[in-house]
Amino acid sequence: MKFKNKSLLFLEEYLNTASPTGYEHNGQKVWMDYIKPYVDKVEFDHYGTCYGIINPEAEFKVVIEAHADEISWYVNYITDDGLIYVIRNGGSDQMIAPSKVVNIHGEKGIVKGVFGWPAIHTRIGEEKETTPKLENIFIDCGAVMKKEVEELGIFVGTMITYPDEFFELNDRYFVCRALDNRIGGFMIAEVARLLKENKKKLPFGLYITNSVQEEVGLYGADMIADTIKPNIAIITDVTHDTSTPMIEKKKEGDLKCGDGPVIYFAPSVHHKIRELIVETAKDKKIPYQRAASSRATGTDTDAFAHSNGGVPSALISLPLRYMHTTVEMVAKKDVANVIELIYETLLQITPEMNLKYH
Repeated sequence: MKFKNKSLLFLEEYLNTASPTGYEHNGQKVWMDYIKPYVDKVEFDHYGTCYGIINPEAEFKVVIEAHADEISWYVNYITDDGLIYVIRNGGSDQMIAPSKVVNIHGEKGIVKGVFGWPAIHTRIGEEKETTPKLENIFIDCGAVMKKEVEELGIFVGTMITYPDEFFELNDRYFVCRALDNRIGGFMIAEVARLLKENKKKLPFGLYITNSVQEEVGLYGADMIADTIKPNIAIITDVTHDTSTPMIEKKKEGDLKCGDGPVIYFAPSVHHKIRELIVETAKDKKIPYQRAASSRATGTDTDAFAHSNGGVPSALISLPLRYMHTTVEMVAKKDVANVIELIYETLLQITPEMNLKYH
């Protein structure tokens, strides 16, 4: 599948737009503007979850869902010397912070800063190398006192993101921060585009849903599941490519970028929806991989599955390298295959399906 230029321009703009947990609105606007021509109606809730609806009057409802938020940092403490200490907003990794440039989203606009770190010369000879921790990483925005930081519009609670932007690597990978999981938002939007352009008529209402606040507890999905009350939910998120160094396959499974979408097996994954996805992949000759989660999937699948007395839900994941860094990588052909798998699975769903195990 070759991606249309319009699609790639959308992906680039969407990934490059900061959309930190709790402050997803700028990214959601980009997503909403793109999806509007392909749906009958667009809605959003009080916390910013956005969803496009095809056949809004239909009684039977199917959700395809991704999450829109990216990990980030909060300003937590400003020293008298004007240095900034942070806390996580989501699973931000302190190990990658030293020497990274940041965007500080102050009240007067974006202020540049850097995560400072002691020079190697000053650390030579230490018995035990200092490692980055929340207690010792700090941001320098060029100010020399706390008052100057505040005059720049930076206060406790100000949001901080990385500015790293989208690029393609060796014509094989997409690379960017926040592919977790705005690439999911891209994929479900492309499903909506294909349905529209191929003039497919669905016998149910389709809710293309881009949820907020996944990174801090699946909260957006939890809220929107209660609002939509779907009959079926198919979630897409990223999962670990385990083929790179320092990952234990016995613990994390054997998954690789380029080998296809990952279909999950877990208690919250409904057997009949999963089997439909697997059979669709086989029938349409879409490559796929298998993964298992012993308790929770850690994705919005759990929120949907456990809502409204139990919603039959399944998870299609995209293998990703270097999760929660600024160089997250996914294979372009995997992205295309996830889009195709969701699209083809939707064409198999009918309101008459028996969704009970017995």
